[in-house]
Amino acid sequence: MRIVLSRKGFDTGSGGAPSPIKAGRPVSLPIPTTRRSDTTYEMLGLGELVEKSTRGKISRHHLCHEDPMFVDGQCIFGQCGAAQSHLSNQGVGVGDIFLFFGLFADEATGERHHRIFGYLRVEEAAAPSSLAALDLLARPHPHTIGEWNANNTVYRGEGGVARIAHSALRLTQPGGPLRQWIVPKWLSEAGLSFHRKPERWLVADRLEIVARGQEFVTDVSDNRLALDWTNEIIGLIRS
Repeated sequence: MRIVLSRKGFDTGSGGAPSPIKAGRPVSLPIPTTRRSDTTYEMLGLGELVEKSTRGKISRHHLCHEDPMFVDGQCIFGQCGAAQSHLSNQGVGVGDIFLFFGLFADEATGERHHRIFGYLRVEEAAAPSSLAALDLLARPHPHTIGEWNANNTVYRGEGGVARIAHSALRLTQPGGPLRQWIVPKWLSEAGLSFHRKPERWLVADRLEIVARGQEFVTDVSDNRLALDWTNEIIGLIRS
């Protein structure tokens, strides 16, 4: 089994601000876009939050890239181009798990940090035209709109978002800096794509992540510690 740490939602480069934590609940704001979308922030009930988070720089009526899309206990996520080529080269497919993380602001202090906010357990992975479930969505998934790369792929399966900002879902170590994460000790042995340099693994449970990049993959096979950790994380997201 492979686990993918997948960077999604607002950050300083896309959106210009961290996503908020509102009443103890992390709310990942999808990135703004001007094409391949029929969905505005207002349509998702995020109009007030996006205007407050960006101090009015992004309007509630602006189009957004709603991906991953969470609907009725399912997650639908699209990827293409170099990021999809990386997932394909790493063998990511049915049976693997995406753990989505993003940049958030602490509700009390405003401290920016990375945290996991959602998951997808892959049951299907194919070109959008091959997935019948996409025809049943109330809103079109962005990877079904307009022209995309030839390797445009949609992953579908069980999924959900966190309703509580559990401390165990936080990745950035207390006090920062932002890119220094607390990670499970098994991860340094299993390895993580884009993080091959030994100097990134500061100590057994600390990792300095790369500045950019969307999909970080680890192959855990049947590592019991990794499987237990993943089940615990999904349990916290679903709680």
